[in-house]
Amino acid sequence: MTRPERFRIPAQIALAALVAYGAGFWFTSLFPGYLPKIGALWSAISAIVVTQVTRRETRASASLRVLGSAIGALTSATYLSLLPFHPVGMALAIFATVLICTALNVPSHGRLAAITVIVVMVTASLDPRLNPGLNALLRLAESCIGTGVALVAVWLWPDLSAQTGADDSPNQP
Repeated sequence: MTRPERFRIPAQIALAALVAYGAGFWFTSLFPGYLPKIGALWSAISAIVVTQVTRRETRASASLRVLGSAIGALTSATYLSLLPFHPVGMALAIFATVLICTALNVPSHGRLAAITVIVVMVTASLDPRLNPGLNALLRLAESCIGTGVALVAVWLWPDLSAQTGADDSPNQP
């Protein structure tokens, strides 16, 4: 691995997080009262989680992120539509979310789905007046923003190993 190649992943992650933070903040700002800093944070976290060493791994991570976030958003929105936030309720929603992922035969999506439940529910606890459905939908959209930014960052980044003639390019499609 060349010296510039060693800095590629850290630079991709940092740049993707920065762009996702800005995009998430802007997007969530379109919805007054829905905490744009949470949107920025969630978008940046998503970009960091999705960015992997290779393009193929990044694509796989992106699908895991989006499906897991959708399941977690749906579960937490359902819970919050019926009951107010409570830590025990959050744990039960996490249990149900991971169980749903297992039942859908996507158990590896359970962790990211559970993280989405926590973000949606803690956000709801910060302001119980937030509409549960819109809150969950915003968290899903922010996750998709960060995921999209990570995909674009990895695909647009120059493949330095291809320029040096290395055979083990970590950025091959």
